Parts: sequence; structure tokens; C-alpha cells
Amino acid sequence: MKFLIVAAKTGGHVFPAATVSKKLINKDHQIILIGTGNNIEINAYEDLNSKQYQLNIDGFRGKNVFIKIRVLFQIITNIFYLLKVIKEERIDAMIGFGGFINVPAGIACFIKGIPVFTHEQNSVMGSANKLLSKFAVINFLGFEISNINNSIFSGNPIRDTFRDYSKDITEELEDKIKVYITGGSQGSKYINLNMPHALEPLSEYLLIKHQCGLDNLEQVKSGYESNNIEAEVLEFFNNPEEQIKWSDFVVSRAGALSLSEITSMKKGALMIPLPNSIDNHQYENAKKIEDMGMGILHEEDEDISYLTDKINEIIKDKKYINWKKNELTNHVNAANEIVKHIEEYLNK
Repeated sequence: MKFLIVAAKTGGHVFPAATVSKKLINKDHQIILIGTGNNIEINAYEDLNSKQYQLNIDGFRGKNVFIKIRVLFQIITNIFYLLKVIKEERIDAMIGFGGFINVPAGIACFIKGIPVFTHEQNSVMGSANKLLSKFAVINFLGFEISNINNSIFSGNPIRDTFRDYSKDITEELEDKIKVYITGGSQGSKYINLNMPHALEPLSEYLLIKHQCGLDNLEQVKSGYESNNIEAEVLEFFNNPEEQIKWSDFVVSRAGALSLSEITSMKKGALMIPLPNSIDNHQYENAKKIEDMGMGILHEEDEDISYLTDKINEIIKDKKYINWKKNELTNHVNAANEIVKHIEEYLNK
């Protein structure tokens, strides 16, 4: 069978798409990739050796009226373009991984009578997936969401490099607690500015690695130095999975894929949601993880002293040790589950 794989722009959409695509290829299916051609997509798809089509489309939510009008024209143009692609490539089904690029692709497939499958990474369904869910044959969910028709809780497909790394219990007897701090690929102003101050009272107990994002290196290093804290600070770590493996716990934003990767490696997190995320989905993601007993939530509008207190709680109560004992397999098995259900549906 030949699948249209639709994802673009962010790692939260693109990496699950790449992971599922590899499973499909390994089962002798073919894939056609629809995206925007940015660097994240190029890097994620480089091993797939599959044909790619690029669309020009902007986001819709939170934009001004002129951009929204332009997006509506882009949708109409892209629907006609994708109808041609679907016919020429003889597409059997579509799998969409969120983002507004899925709207024209989903509508084109609906017009052609081709089955549409969606995957939602977050604990709040995004606008594009919400629209497509009305006619999608299966809506796969990274976190459980109520009142979604034709839905299956699959977990989030994570890359093989983020699968569980078990540690010998003797490593937990080391003198210092290892903390990996990351604000995502672009870094985080709040995390970069406040973590050196929040960690200062606890620094004698900690080993710290901090990923700060592009053009933030000197500022963050200076923050640690002024608080007399030794820390390894880099704009980017090329192997974030190795840093999670090294750590006892992680300080992170609350993107769905990042949290899925962290918890699948049996690590917990102090989660600081991005306050202006659409539909406040990062807060909802963090609440899900907290309810699962794999993390602690901290909001930016809380006093900096609470940030220190929460880190101290993780250390004093040895929460990081309990986090390592949790068995969370939903995300590890997600890609296989998604492919299995799709094949079962199409082979009826």
C-alpha cells in the first residue's frame, strides 16, 4: 500500500511521522511525504529515501485577518494540487500528524474517498486534527482525550534512540544528582534566566548540563558563574537522548514528544509549560504527566522560590529514584500499534 504522510515544521509533528514511516517501510509499504521542506523535516526524513512534496502554507490560529485570508487561499490552491498528487501517486490512505498543513491534505483525501488517519501528540486536540477527526476513520491519541470519535489511545511514536535505558541501581548512590536542563531547540528565556538562580542554594548537590539554544550561550554561562555554579552549558547537544540517559531527572518545557521521550527512558521531569502555547496544551500535557506520577509542574507566574523548593523536593524525597522504577510502554510501542490498527482497518 502507498501512504500519504503529512507533517511539517515542528519536531513534535515530524519525528512521530518519521518513526511511523519507518515502520511502514519495514513492512513493505510505500510512503509519500507532504511537508514544507524545512530543516527539521530534511533531517528527520533523510533515511527514508521516499518522494517528498512541499506545500506553501502558513498557520491559522492566532494570526491577523490578512494572514487568515491568505491561508484560506493557500488551502484551496493546495487542495487542487494534492488531488493531482493523490491521483498520480495512487495513494491508498493518509496519515496526518497535526498542524495546519493537514487541512488541505485531509480534504483532498476526503474528496477522493481515501481513508484518513490522524495522530494527535498533545493532551488537547489541535485545530487541524479536530477538523479532520470528523471524517477520519481512526484518530490515534498520544495522551488520553475524552469525547473523540473513532479514537484509539496509541501513545506517541518515539525514535528508537529514546527507548528505555535501564541503569544499575549503584549509580543512584553517587554523591551528586545529575540534572539535564533543556528549553527545546530554540531554548527558553524563562529557563535560561531563572535556573541558575533557582539552583544556587542546591548547587553543592548537583551536576548540571544545560541546553540553552542559539545565541544564549554567554548569557547562561554568565548566570551560572555569577552564582558560583559549575555547569556544562551548550547551545545544542547533538545527542539529547544521551543527556537524558546521563541525568537523574530533567528540567524541560512540556511539549508532548519531549515528555514522551523523557518518561519512556524512565526519567521524570520538572515541567515548565510554555504559557502562550495554543489551547494551553503544554500545561495540560504537564498535568497528565504529573497525574501519572512522573513529574512536577511549575508555572512561570509562580515565584522563583517555588522553583527552588520543587527541585529540593525532588532531591530530598528522592522522587527521581521512584520515577526510574515506573514502567511506561505506551510511547515505546506506539508506532507498532498505529501501523497494526491501520493495516487491520485497510485489510478488512
